[in-house]
Amino acid sequence: MMKQFNFNAATKAVLGAGLLSFALIGCGSDGKDGTNGEDGVIGVNIDSAKSVNAAFTNATVEAGVVTVEFTLENDNGVAVLGLTKDHDLRFGIAQLTQETRIFGEGDEAVEFDRGFQWQAYINAEKTPNPDWIPEGESDIDPSNQFQANVEATKSCDNCLVDNKDGSYTYSFQQNIANVTTPVEVVYSADNTQRATLELELPKFAANAHFDWQPSTGLTEGIQTRDVVAIETCYTCHQPESLAFHGGRRIDIENCASCHTPTSGDPESGNSVDFTYMIHAIHKGDARTTYAPDSPDADEKGNIPAPYKVIGYGGGVHNYGKVMYPQTPAADCTACHVTGENAPADAELFLANQSNTACIACHTTMPKAYHDPSDENCISCHVEEGYARSGAEAHGDATKRYKASQDYSAKYSNIKVTGDVLTFDVQILDEKGEPVAKEFIANPSKYTKSSIYFSWDTDKDYPAYTDGTKYSARGFALLNPDVSTYDEATQTFTINSSKSALELPVDLKGKSVELFAGVATCFKAGGYGRPTVEPTACQYDETDPTKLLTNAAYIQDAPLGFTWNDTDTSEPAKARRDIVDNSKCMGCHNQEIVHYDNGVNCQTCHTPDKGLNKWGGNVPTSFAYKAHHADGHYLKYAGVGSSTVVKTDCKTCHTDDGIELGRSPDRAWRYGDANGNDIWVSSDAGACLSCHQKYLSDSGKAHITTNGGILDGVDAADVQNRAKETCSTCHSAEKVIELHGY
Repeated sequence: MMKQFNFNAATKAVLGAGLLSFALIGCGSDGKDGTNGEDGVIGVNIDSAKSVNAAFTNATVEAGVVTVEFTLENDNGVAVLGLTKDHDLRFGIAQLTQETRIFGEGDEAVEFDRGFQWQAYINAEKTPNPDWIPEGESDIDPSNQFQANVEATKSCDNCLVDNKDGSYTYSFQQNIANVTTPVEVVYSADNTQRATLELELPKFAANAHFDWQPSTGLTEGIQTRDVVAIETCYTCHQPESLAFHGGRRIDIENCASCHTPTSGDPESGNSVDFTYMIHAIHKGDARTTYAPDSPDADEKGNIPAPYKVIGYGGGVHNYGKVMYPQTPAADCTACHVTGENAPADAELFLANQSNTACIACHTTMPKAYHDPSDENCISCHVEEGYARSGAEAHGDATKRYKASQDYSAKYSNIKVTGDVLTFDVQILDEKGEPVAKEFIANPSKYTKSSIYFSWDTDKDYPAYTDGTKYSARGFALLNPDVSTYDEATQTFTINSSKSALELPVDLKGKSVELFAGVATCFKAGGYGRPTVEPTACQYDETDPTKLLTNAAYIQDAPLGFTWNDTDTSEPAKARRDIVDNSKCMGCHNQEIVHYDNGVNCQTCHTPDKGLNKWGGNVPTSFAYKAHHADGHYLKYAGVGSSTVVKTDCKTCHTDDGIELGRSPDRAWRYGDANGNDIWVSSDAGACLSCHQKYLSDSGKAHITTNGGILDGVDAADVQNRAKETCSTCHSAEKVIELHGY
């Protein structure tokens, strides 16, 4: 009987391997291992990428053909693959060339050095499209214009090479060796060249640029024109809003190398040179020209000169509606930031080389005695010249503001006797010396240099009643009813006995402050270069409330302390963070509305302040006025530029500045549709400062169901009934998310 053997799986595997090895030995072998396969590329396809960042790595010029190398990565540094010529990808190429310009003719011709300017190699001559020019449109002069351009990869089948690893090579279609038409550009390998890239995808865009000197291949230590950093623009503008030409252009370097000195808008006839365009746009509604014979001329003989550009399809961009928020507007350093970490050529604005910037702001006829056909501003406006240079003129306009930053208010002898507040105050200059009474200004009939006393500053300031509203808490330094002046010590002594002030029954333990809304007078600069320095204030003889002298408010933080009947040594309790004052000052500079010593609007504009009966019975609280201020809502008003996105709360607020539930005792004063006063609970009132006119019945129901009050008869009624629970669901993060950020 044959014996049977049962093999398990492991045994079978061993035997099988052995038999296979015998078979291989029998076939023969060269004894060499096979070649390893190539590693696969780790990357994400461009059509599914959530983010794309472009970066140039090299550029060369051979016989006029520009070839660039670049990479694409997502935010995590992972290669982005699959870019093709059929994606919306475009390239630009420009040269940084020293430019000179001839002013005048014949023997009177003068050569003017404009420094280094970008000049694009790719240009086209554009004729005005009559269908795009609105009938009767003013302040335009349609004419043929050159426009810098970029080239699209779609126009070339083999210019773009995909290296299959997230790196790519592109050879330009435009040969730059001999560009003669429509704009002549003489290529020099010693000049700085700039290649630009713009890639637009359905949900985002990527830009990049590369500066190099072809003769050496250097990218560092070469000629530059790097004047302003885009981060400076973000002081006022939301980063997401500065995306132009349909959202494809987001880098300032790409803008500057395309908006060249030879570029113009044919439908308006206006220059779109970057320097000219930016200055003219920001001059906004203050851009005027001298035309005293015009029926529209103001008392100085000026008429509006709005800067306009007519875009693709005939859309008129009227930048005469722009309200530039900086005061003084002449402070060039608002954009031209110098010093540590500044752009390489940040001080170029002081070089007296750009008459373009002068004309963009002031036109060719800013006042009498100018020749509108002569654009050579620098022939007169230079240091030691006939007229002040730009640096001198703008310096004079800002000097009083800069001086006032070191002015202060010194308080002493602060006390309450019975129901009368008294204290002494000196206004000190930048040297710490007292300022005399005659130098103290009353800027207008309604804004007199005053010291304001407040309490409950850790909450929402005093309730708005006849004895506690800001007019009762303010003491004008030049008002003899409340202020006496000691000429020997140059000290003002304030006494509230003849004012309407009603102090709390007991101040002890309360957080209080003294705020100085005080302006002082300065001489003006101008023809002959008079020194800008403090001077006695002068008023109109026929209208003594009209100040004729320039003035600036001192910049000094309020004196805050806890009242203890003895001294000011104990600090006041801090109010909750709401607004970041540095953001306000960064965009507005030193003048915003009135009493411009920092941002202390809440001192007077309390939540319960009275309604504006002359302005539609609207609230006058700080929140309402700020949210509805002209220029704070450019997305749907004004120029419609969307460069300031109001719904981004952090434009003005601190990180936790919109946190609800922090001030349950606050009550807001609003007006209803019939003009009647209504009182609103704390969190509901904050929301209504923006949304009152949009509030639906369901929205009202949501507020009241969750403890909010919309129909209070007074502050006490609101405080008794309100039981808001808004913060349970509406965290600061949720509020920001709800607003789209």
